[in-house]
Amino acid sequence: MKDVLPAIEQWRARGERVAIATVVKTLGSAPRGVGAKMAVSSSGAMAGSVSGGCIEGAVFDACQEAIRTGKAQLLHFGVADDDAWDVGLACGGIIDVFVEPLEW
Repeated sequence: MKDVLPAIEQWRARGERVAIATVVKTLGSAPRGVGAKMAVSSSGAMAGSVSGGCIEGAVFDACQEAIRTGKAQLLHFGVADDDAWDVGLACGGIIDVFVEPLEW
């Protein structure tokens, strides 16, 4: 969280809303471990990473949805999923990412 806190503080100081994505489970090959975080602002800025790039686009979209709706969601990515190749998860393994709007 320390790597995304400065960006979050800047965004909040400008009045932007923020969502946080956190890797909560991995199985097999995964570029980032459990606890990795990515923050996204309502203006579309990003800080941190949950996958080294292979699922960042899908997670970014989920963060924008969380900002709009105020609802959290658990995302599941894996090579067995029909959407895995579409979001770029060609590295194998399974990654679960929890996305939540940041409220304070």
